Amino acid sequence: MAQERWDVVLEVLDGPMASMGEQTLRGPVVRLGSNPGPGGFKFNGYRGLDARHAVISAYAEGEATIAPVGSNQVRMAPHPHVRWKDIDPMPGPEYLSEGCAIHLGPVGRGATFQFKRIERLGVWQQGQLASEVALPDGGGEVQQTEAIRGVGSGAETHARHPSAAAINAPPAAIDARRVRRVGTGNSKVFAGVGCLTITTMACAGGILAGVFINQRDVEELGPKEEGEPFYEFARFDPEEEINPVLYSGLEQAFSAFVMEDNEAVSGRRFPKSENWDRRFYDYTARSVEMHLRSWSVFRRLDDVRDDYAFVLKALRREGLPDAIAAVPYLESRYRAEEQSGACAKGYWQWMPESGPRFTAAGLDFKVAECTFRNAPADFKWSPTAYTPPKGVFKNAAYVDTSDAVSKYDEKKCRIPKSRGCKYDSRTDLGKSTAAAIFAIGEAYRDPTIKKSGAAVQIAIASHHGGYDDSQFGVPKSFNLLPAYQTWSKKKDQSEHHKFYGENLLCEDNESEKRKGFCGSTIAPGTQHYAYTVVAEHMLAACYYGLNYSSMPEFKDYARFTRGDGYCVKLGIPGSDEVRAKGKGG
Repeated sequence: MAQERWDVVLEVLDGPMASMGEQTLRGPVVRLGSNPGPGGFKFNGYRGLDARHAVISAYAEGEATIAPVGSNQVRMAPHPHVRWKDIDPMPGPEYLSEGCAIHLGPVGRGATFQFKRIERLGVWQQGQLASEVALPDGGGEVQQTEAIRGVGSGAETHARHPSAAAINAPPAAIDARRVRRVGTGNSKVFAGVGCLTITTMACAGGILAGVFINQRDVEELGPKEEGEPFYEFARFDPEEEINPVLYSGLEQAFSAFVMEDNEAVSGRRFPKSENWDRRFYDYTARSVEMHLRSWSVFRRLDDVRDDYAFVLKALRREGLPDAIAAVPYLESRYRAEEQSGACAKGYWQWMPESGPRFTAAGLDFKVAECTFRNAPADFKWSPTAYTPPKGVFKNAAYVDTSDAVSKYDEKKCRIPKSRGCKYDSRTDLGKSTAAAIFAIGEAYRDPTIKKSGAAVQIAIASHHGGYDDSQFGVPKSFNLLPAYQTWSKKKDQSEHHKFYGENLLCEDNESEKRKGFCGSTIAPGTQHYAYTVVAEHMLAACYYGLNYSSMPEFKDYARFTRGDGYCVKLGIPGSDEVRAKGKGG
């Protein structure tokens, strides 16, 4: 028996197929999945999808339904601008209306598309269609039935005008062992529920909570606590699973901010993430997870957006990686007057010896005429060396060498924090950034480091551990160039890009673990430096791309906040919400 054929029009909203535009699919039954078979719509390049994940059935009079295949997760909302983690998977078929958004697969993976409409086109013959919702035990080929909703007395009317009860109950061919049913006691709740009302119900007092099976895949991402503005060490347990949504999503960010620059300067190619420095990536992902929980991180990022943009612009002008812009965030949270117990000061936390070093390099940079705490009023000290001495806390004139004050206390520095030096370019963002571009650029452009395939992480780490002080007559084995040279001699060239990760061996920077650097060639503090910087920049890019993409420096980051961009899954807060939190909201 012939009837009108209704085709299905949809549009993929994220992932590698997002640019395809509207797709018209031959109806009345359209299978959806990673390998749906002939006549189905195949989602190429999406994770978390079953071969036959869901099915759309189009009926006369412009009506259509979508149903999960077996126990696969399918979520539906009235529009695409929702938090999918707040929507529970549907238990069975649901009506579709124009503009509905559908997410196939677990939250954070899978694919999102929009149902546009169904269109009348041609005719179809009953008796030749499969029930795509039912699968035999163990998977395999789709079972054949006489028609979508049955053939015989009353079948034609049922197909054209399916009742709410029919829509919310599985078709006759569905294997009840594999598809969650809506019980008869809940039939009133679900009568007529489609994507026009599902989100409203979910938000209005949790009406659906007792009916849908909660299948939240992972802990909800985003800020949850006041927290700290930065976390120095990522407590990483290799046996502990990293949030899978976060872990897979950050591959895009790691590629954009680390691997693309490494490839550009080295000439090497790392086509698969399995070939990256995976230990470095693991720690970066863990650090993102830690920082993502903290409102303080986003509040501080909001406060320093103009300074962050200034540094980004300067880095790009000189061809240096964007991720370096997070160095002054880690060092000082972009505070001009921040000072450490070792007398490092300013946005980039330069040591006093940076004055003569950068002056000699031709930069407009000066640190001079400093006073010491408890020294005569007329005492003035100016650095002359180009690099700090070995053992700063024992050998530097500007440090209190007694044990009265902990070395992590800013009072360890004998130079007063406020107006301690008459001339101090370290507190000038422009001058201190120019110095950083010069110094970090030395490491980034070093021929040996460039060839390693790890130039980004080595250059970032050099700001903490030094690049190569032997040029100033003070060789230090833990500087990044000699440390890399020592380590790489024992490794095959193909493994040299793993230098940083394989030297990440100390759990933290506690004094009892400093001896031997836990078997590493770089110091404990430096080990935990580069991945923290990269993690902080990943979050900064998300926050600025979401909230301040109108600023030219952040315009490109908006791409990470749309479609399949890595920021989409992270629960990045809006600037209004962050400011409200800052006021105690």
